[in-house]
Amino acid sequence: MRTFDDFAVGQVIVHSDWPVSAEDIIAFAREYDPQPFHVDPQAPEAAITGGLIASGWHVAAIFMRTMCDAFLVDSTSMGSPGVDTLKWRTPVRPGDTLSARSTVLEVKPSKSRPDRGIVRFRHDVTNQRGETVMTLDNPILFGRAR
Repeated sequence: MRTFDDFAVGQVIVHSDWPVSAEDIIAFAREYDPQPFHVDPQAPEAAITGGLIASGWHVAAIFMRTMCDAFLVDSTSMGSPGVDTLKWRTPVRPGDTLSARSTVLEVKPSKSRPDRGIVRFRHDVTNQRGETVMTLDNPILFGRAR
């Protein structure tokens, strides 16, 4: 189990790859973000984006899943107070495979609660061409080793 004490500034955690299909893009969008360029590759709006593209929220959800698999589920994570920055840089298209990595920017023990601390991360998500599709910075609260 990964605890606060297992993180160090500069540490990089690589997530597993995640393929994205047209069916995945459309299913997510129909449920959560039904804009035409997310649900219909023939929509006039899709011409503006160069075809079907994934919702940014779909990309964020994929990233969250890979982060859970990479280190959150088997940790003392106590959640996050929020997201400092979230930027979608390049559209995700059918057939893309997403890769993510989380870099530790800061490790700060709590002064008032010595049983926990905040780890601040920079997360980068790229496609198979190495293009950055999303960046996200956020702190996560972790329990300390006992």
